Amino acid sequence: MPTGNNQDIPGDPWDRDKRLPLEYSLLIKKGYSHCKKKLPNDHPAGALLFFFYLLFLLLSGFSVWSAIYTIPSDSVAVVQRFGKYLKEVPPGLHFKLPLGIDRATIVPVKRQLKQEFGFTTPGASDPYQSPAARDSERETQMVTGDLNAALVEWVVQYRIANPVKFLFKVRQPSETLRSVSESVMREVVGDRTVDEVITIGRQEIEYQALSKMQALSTKYAMGISIDQVQLKNINPPKPVQESFNEVNQAQQEKEKLINEARRDYNKVIPLALGEKDQRIREADGYRLKRINEAQGDVARFNALLAEYIKAPEVTERRIYLETMQEVLPKIRSKIIIDQRTPSVLPWLDLNARPGDRS
Repeated sequence: MPTGNNQDIPGDPWDRDKRLPLEYSLLIKKGYSHCKKKLPNDHPAGALLFFFYLLFLLLSGFSVWSAIYTIPSDSVAVVQRFGKYLKEVPPGLHFKLPLGIDRATIVPVKRQLKQEFGFTTPGASDPYQSPAARDSERETQMVTGDLNAALVEWVVQYRIANPVKFLFKVRQPSETLRSVSESVMREVVGDRTVDEVITIGRQEIEYQALSKMQALSTKYAMGISIDQVQLKNINPPKPVQESFNEVNQAQQEKEKLINEARRDYNKVIPLALGEKDQRIREADGYRLKRINEAQGDVARFNALLAEYIKAPEVTERRIYLETMQEVLPKIRSKIIIDQRTPSVLPWLDLNARPGDRS
């Protein structure tokens, strides 16, 4: 959708000058003077006839020229016949009755228009797009709900949805839209604190202002569809701006400290909770391990007891051998004494390496 400055916005259709353009009157007078010089003075009837013939040609050319008109692709034309609404004409090349019988007013229905409050964009042709010099600062001065003052700048983007209502229902729809926008914005800002207006409440203010402006535009039958309301700069008044900046700086420092504390909290607490869960799981695992080992020992002892009851001597010898097999490899020095050996030194060094003297 094309955007830009509010150019070619139709004005009041009742205030137009219905006289012929000045250049055509001058052209007719110049042609008459030229023909009068060329014709002899003793033929006044021929000169008058030639003048009327030339006048007829000029009027015919002007009629053909005024009957043809072109409508841009982003616009439509509202045609009036003797001031009464006749029809809407789509874009393209069209014809109408000349000499002011039919009048076509071009309305840019597909172009996105805007109105600025509190600032001015250079090059705007619509007088209602930007505030007047005496109203630029006044319309931004607002009182918030907590009785503080704020300078609010905003933009209203809209389209002409109904050309007939835009031209004929309201005499100055653009001026009416400015009044509606300022009234709604003062109402919405007045329902909130200055902190909400400047910081966290901007999006809600834009949404609520858009809804109320569109409702009033429909109620007044202005033929306008409001697309967006966007807040720009919001500042405190100049006498208190320095103090307000100090308050904002203190609040930002407060938020910074809170965020740092939350960061440390989020860093330490989850780590402690994780260590706690880990130790609880380790304790549960150790508990299950000890229970399973004890149950295994009980089962092994019961099985050994059953075998011992069946054959005590065999079981006792097997237990002895298994125990010695488990204990002896852990002993560094091993000496075996056999009382039945008739030797002077009845001992055997099991730690000696092959080839060493005994």
